[in-house]
Amino acid sequence: METGTMTFMADPPLASALEAVGDRWTLLVIDALLNRPMKFGELQAAIPGVAPNTLSQRLQHLDRESLVVARPYQERPPRFTYALTEQGRQLAGALHMLAEWGARRSGAELPRHATCGSQMETRFWCPTCARVVEPDEASDARVL
Repeated sequence: METGTMTFMADPPLASALEAVGDRWTLLVIDALLNRPMKFGELQAAIPGVAPNTLSQRLQHLDRESLVVARPYQERPPRFTYALTEQGRQLAGALHMLAEWGARRSGAELPRHATCGSQMETRFWCPTCARVVEPDEASDARVL
């Protein structure tokens, strides 16, 4: 597919990810659900500024993408508890990387290691070599 002067692969990984979670509210919903399942009202309180209709649309989208599962806890009126699926929980690393980038960009404090107090960093890890891999060591640093 060609757009302007850039040529994209038919199904690039980043484009696929952005289609599933590529807007502000969706990522904030996933972040809110990382620690525990929540009811609609709890989610709305955890995500300041989200309109109820927007939250409802994002939850439906995440359910279709198999990132969130809605479990009924009341029949009339129908009410649900929302929880991340395993695929949804796998986004935690990506969210940590985005949050770290956002903190550095805005000058906010990075999370600290509880044991020694050092600021933490997100890194790529090679499980075969059992070591951190720098971006210039990756076979293809592009994510598009």
